[in-house]
Amino acid sequence: MSRVLVIYKRTTYQRYRGGQSATIKRLIEEHDASVDKLMEAHEAHLETIEAARGVLKELGAEAVFRHRHEPCDDDHWDLVVTLGGDGTLLWASHMVGPATPMVAINSAPVSSVGYFCAGDRESMREVLAAALSGGLRATKLARMEVALDGEVVSTRVLNDILFCHSCPAATTRYLIELGGQREEQLSSGVWVGPPAGSTAAQRSAGGRVLAPGSQKLQFIVREPYHGLSDGYCLTKGLVPPGETLRLHSKIREGRIYMDGAQKMLDIDIGVEIAMRVSREPLTLLGLRRRAES
Repeated sequence: MSRVLVIYKRTTYQRYRGGQSATIKRLIEEHDASVDKLMEAHEAHLETIEAARGVLKELGAEAVFRHRHEPCDDDHWDLVVTLGGDGTLLWASHMVGPATPMVAINSAPVSSVGYFCAGDRESMREVLAAALSGGLRATKLARMEVALDGEVVSTRVLNDILFCHSCPAATTRYLIELGGQREEQLSSGVWVGPPAGSTAAQRSAGGRVLAPGSQKLQFIVREPYHGLSDGYCLTKGLVPPGETLRLHSKIREGRIYMDGAQKMLDIDIGVEIAMRVSREPLTLLGLRRRAES
């Protein structure tokens, strides 16, 4: 019998305390545009969770369901399933080693981005059956290792990190170093990430979409300030396998955000952030191929 861990998210409605919030209740009753999809997405997600329970029982799997914020051990699972969107997959992927396959189900396509997702509620039985039988294509996605002053803080960054000032309106000051080049910069921050994240913030910031199987990292400087320099060279580029990109903080109130806003670390002045391709790729099932630019 296959042992399956199912990690599901809380909906926006649940995070906003649902019926306990007078403001949310009023906005829903008034059909306000700010909450126009809130209940639809909430109900779709709950229906997907219940459908997943039935499907996995029917398929004969021993399934354990856990909320995404509960700790879990990835060493004893044959498959990890996420119910949510890309954010749920990213959060859960930090708990999963390279030997454990993952598959993502988009529980509410009306509101969730599902780039990493293999299917939704309608196709879930087919997707999970294929995942359990070994019939779903596996893709090894490179992840990124991040170290602060030589101490590794993560080997499982799948999407990206953002280094910036803790105040969005403040300037980020740092030294950037790659391949023997080093320069001092002022900007709104720096995106760095492996190929899986190149379709998201990196692309929006002007980066390239990398092939899913690439072993390169990409960095993009956000809104570089050129007023104190004749021109920067290291504002955008790729980090080849085996090389390390380094950022040296020149601010007291810096932060790095790893795969979203929930995994955050404060960065003091003088701290070195080193990023390289990790030795722990993620095994993702059912990733749909998309055109690359």
